[in-house]
Amino acid sequence: MDATNHPRNINISDYQYTLPDEKIARFPLPKRDDSKLLVYQQGQIQESYYHQLPNFIPANTLLIFNDTRVVPARLYMQTTGGQTVEVFCLEPGAGYADVSSAMLTTGKVQWLCLIGGAKKWKEGILSLSFQQGNTYINLQATLLERKDGAFLLELSWMPETVSFAEMLSIAGELPLPPYLNRSADPEDYERYQTIFAQHQGSVAAPTAGLHFTNELLQNLKNKFINNAFITLHVGAGTFMPVKAAKIGDHEMHREYIEVSIDFLHTLRNHLPNPVITVGTTSMRTLESIYWLGSKLIQHPDLLPGALQVNQWDPYLPENQTATPMEAIEALLVWMQQHQLQQLMATTQLIIAPGYRFQFTDALITNFHQPGSTLLLLVSALVGDDWRKIYDYALNHSFRFLSYGDGSLLWRKKVSSS
Repeated sequence: MDATNHPRNINISDYQYTLPDEKIARFPLPKRDDSKLLVYQQGQIQESYYHQLPNFIPANTLLIFNDTRVVPARLYMQTTGGQTVEVFCLEPGAGYADVSSAMLTTGKVQWLCLIGGAKKWKEGILSLSFQQGNTYINLQATLLERKDGAFLLELSWMPETVSFAEMLSIAGELPLPPYLNRSADPEDYERYQTIFAQHQGSVAAPTAGLHFTNELLQNLKNKFINNAFITLHVGAGTFMPVKAAKIGDHEMHREYIEVSIDFLHTLRNHLPNPVITVGTTSMRTLESIYWLGSKLIQHPDLLPGALQVNQWDPYLPENQTATPMEAIEALLVWMQQHQLQQLMATTQLIIAPGYRFQFTDALITNFHQPGSTLLLLVSALVGDDWRKIYDYALNHSFRFLSYGDGSLLWRKKVSSS
């Protein structure tokens, strides 16, 4: 890749647009698949609804969903002086193999957190006592380290037999996005989860999946449109805005991904038929599979726990030599050698204009915030038409962000030269 065209040199100011406050959806619609759907293909735009999605997808397409589950990650704790601070649990500290196992830890964990009202906490421990039914939780937090605006805490609780996931489910609050400007209400505990959410560990929902109902999934299946599930636990990066003028100065946070060996077999057997990722997290996970496999082709002796995708790996010419099928085969061989049924890895992948997609033919996604890395991802897929798409949505009563409407965006074909 020519140095002058490298994504590092992208100005984030080129990916701004005006989002009026009234365009942000504060609450979900009564029915998930009644949300509007913008369909973009070959430069053309159509309007429809999610319950009509099967009309726009050919048979023998594979839809890929993220089955992560949002945890009640927001805790309101007391300082020794009696003041309240908000502890937002983002991701496990170093030393945990994956998010799922960290969530099952009992008695004590180390967790990276954001703290609202941190100036109130000068010294000592934070504490919280909470009762739900017959279960009484006594939680304490001790500061271990400050890390890039976040806080590494040791959280310990009684009774010690309770897992971290169970403790959060009793004492925590669902972390709605800050731009909703409201606390979670009882409806959010259902509607801010996808109907297929399974693996606990996210601090934000994979919102493209919120539009799907069991009826819609069945209608897709009736048209021979299949689905498969992968996991990316949405982490701290979701809440870190791009503050740098150029993308090269913005660091993507690492997020945990989990992919089963059965999924890799499904993907291998499905290709070269169309693949659609439902949500940007599904896309980043799917595309990370290629870069993980490519890395194993170059370094087959990597051990479990050492496999990761770095932010700029896809833009190094030496990493772009394998075919998608070769990358899948390398992962399958490696997993069999290490007797693994689940691939656990981390990804820091940034998808920006200049990225060459390895698996994704189309993306189902909501409408994203101005100047975000997610808007760069959309631009990588559809080129400069992202402005045309967003202008249309703004001018035709589409609802934006997490509880808003969405789109089906087919990849804009580009020359391989």
